[in-house]
Amino acid sequence: MNIEKFQESMYKLIVETSTKLPKDVRREIKRAKEQESAGTRSAMSLATITNNIKMADDNVSPICQDTGLPTFKIKVPVGANQFEMKKAIQEAIALATKDGKLRPNSVDSLTGENSGDNLGGGTPVIKFEQWEKDYIDARLILKGGGCENKNIQYSLPCELEGLGRAGRDLDGIRKCVMHSVYQAQGQGCSAGFIGVGIGGDRSSGYDLAKEQLFRSVDDVNPNEELRQLEEYVMANANKLGIGTMGFGGETTLLGCKVGVMNRIPASFFVSVAYNCWAFRRLGVNVNPETGEIQDWLYQEGENVDFAEEKQQEEVAAASAEEKAQKAITLTAPISEEQIRQLKVGDVVKITGRMYTGRDAIHKYLMDNDAPVDLNGQVIYHCGPVMLKDEEGNWHVKAAGPTTSIREEPYQGDIMKKFGIRAVIGKGGMGPKTLAALKEHGGVYLNAIGGAAQYYAECVKSVDGVDLMNFGIPEAMWHLTVEDFTAVVTMDSHGNSLHEDVEKSSLEKLAQFKEPVFK
Repeated sequence: MNIEKFQESMYKLIVETSTKLPKDVRREIKRAKEQESAGTRSAMSLATITNNIKMADDNVSPICQDTGLPTFKIKVPVGANQFEMKKAIQEAIALATKDGKLRPNSVDSLTGENSGDNLGGGTPVIKFEQWEKDYIDARLILKGGGCENKNIQYSLPCELEGLGRAGRDLDGIRKCVMHSVYQAQGQGCSAGFIGVGIGGDRSSGYDLAKEQLFRSVDDVNPNEELRQLEEYVMANANKLGIGTMGFGGETTLLGCKVGVMNRIPASFFVSVAYNCWAFRRLGVNVNPETGEIQDWLYQEGENVDFAEEKQQEEVAAASAEEKAQKAITLTAPISEEQIRQLKVGDVVKITGRMYTGRDAIHKYLMDNDAPVDLNGQVIYHCGPVMLKDEEGNWHVKAAGPTTSIREEPYQGDIMKKFGIRAVIGKGGMGPKTLAALKEHGGVYLNAIGGAAQYYAECVKSVDGVDLMNFGIPEAMWHLTVEDFTAVVTMDSHGNSLHEDVEKSSLEKLAQFKEPVFK
């Protein structure tokens, strides 16, 4: 094999996967947008999502800043040199990271040090399998941490909130799958896709679940019972009313694929791999001699490029005008009085300074002084993709929100300690933060998860950075933004949209308690 050509082919696969959604995913997002009620928060979110997809296409930049843990699934002819191929893939990963197509996400689990090139123990994941065909089938999935954290595994029999007992049968499996959608809420950037693995052990069950995500959204399960289960879930999961970003709405799930394997008598696992709307999964067929791409996979059917068609443009413009009239402008430093005037459902536009802060920053601030004055300021839960130019200036390549619930142990204390008035993230936070918002006079703003290009365009300059020892995603970046749009979902009066949607969706989940499959 021409290994240099193979490396070039893998680089192309990485870039396309990071920046361009496959056709089957685009069609499902378009369908969801058409079904959503106009003027709702979910409709606004879907309009932002489709705009973001188009921007990623045009900019050839990451759809979402969290490019996850790259996972390759590669089938090779007998005799292919897997050692050379693995090395070539690693080189392609490092180059794509350097070029800003991937965020550096490989972190030493003991020291917390970021390798900076996405290489390290266990990263990227490369799974080889031999087959008797005469070409290489190489597939890649980029699954971000927000949706990865909403994966869930059930051990049957078990008791499920809202659904009661789930036994070791198809109906028990059905309950687990429905519960998996409920428990994800908006934290995994809904509307999402799920892969389900029935059987195996704890590790092989998750492998099987993730393998289902490589299936096309349009395919039909050859197992009749599993086909019925997939259809049932797709027909009923959207009745939970969780909606896009967990804002409530018509579409909560975009795809469900189920696989099964044997198990041992003592164990019965149902494993669910959750994936966000930014379902970055592509594949290629490669010539084993030349190393060149012969065909691209997941290209069947109609393509949706989300170009600004006239009707869509008019609807979006009308919606944007309506929202703009209602939007509240915030400029830091923000006073407690301004915050107390905000309420759940308000749309805000932030102009001026904000600071990024994720897991490492929050842990650091619990025991140390802040590197800047945070009184009245805005913290953005974001780990951006950044590139430095020849003059040494940093530029934002992708900058969507990360899942906020991870900061729940710290957030309220940090806001009170430093006088922070607003926190931006996605998926909402818990009761400890909600209580602190009420006591201190703070607000939680939900940005649109995955919309990394949309928000990157709002960033007008990078004015500084602190704590770079934590790595690019975890550093505290000083950003100047303009018209950064988000929705108040937790206010200073004790109200939480996330709490309300979770409660209502649990009530709706209970309607699926009775047996369906005999």
